[in-house]
Amino acid sequence: MKRFVVVEGMDGAGKGTAIAALREWAKGKMVCDAREYWKTHGKHPPIGEYDVFLTAEPTYIGEGKRLREELIQHGTTASPFEIAQAFSEDRKALYKKFVLPALKEGKYVFQERSVVSSLVYQVLMENGYTLHHLMQLPGNRFCLEHPPGLLIIMTCDPEVVMERLNKRATKQDNAIFEQLEFQRRVRLAYLSEWLKELFPEAKTVVVHVDTNPPMTVEGTKNEIKKIWNKHYQ
Repeated sequence: MKRFVVVEGMDGAGKGTAIAALREWAKGKMVCDAREYWKTHGKHPPIGEYDVFLTAEPTYIGEGKRLREELIQHGTTASPFEIAQAFSEDRKALYKKFVLPALKEGKYVFQERSVVSSLVYQVLMENGYTLHHLMQLPGNRFCLEHPPGLLIIMTCDPEVVMERLNKRATKQDNAIFEQLEFQRRVRLAYLSEWLKELFPEAKTVVVHVDTNPPMTVEGTKNEIKKIWNKHYQ
């Protein structure tokens, strides 16, 4: 699925900038930001009307909406198991109802976060699932069986992450994951060999992008475009 790109990585490491770069690459094509469409329409956008879709996990409909508004907030009473299962169900619905049909019709899908986030973050949660159990959840297993053609992993030092997050006017989800010590462990997981081994090289190109200073927003965008153009040729 060469037209399917997933952007992964730490909170504040530049995932949004990477997606913005891919959107700039698509200038001149019909682009739909499914994230905004979900919020305003409560359903998936019509596939036939666009060339490129920008998607994200969790979604803003169904289980994804419940995740964002209830399950990953500070003070949540949801267990790690409930959170993991909700992520799994949300992504399976996203892939089956939208991502795979769009790719089948020759569309481009540029997605922020994926099953990789669950395998990184939820393994690190206290009393959470093991990696093996997470990989066996139906939605996670289904998505691992349909990997992207290009997986871009954005990383930077945890201290830089926290500085960037603290500068945000509002937290995106007020998420329980936004803590320095947790981000240190997240960074190690994203750089680990086991993560790369999840995706056969014949199907998925895995690239890491470091956004520590002095890397700028424009520099990050240029790097993403270079990676995408090399992969797409």
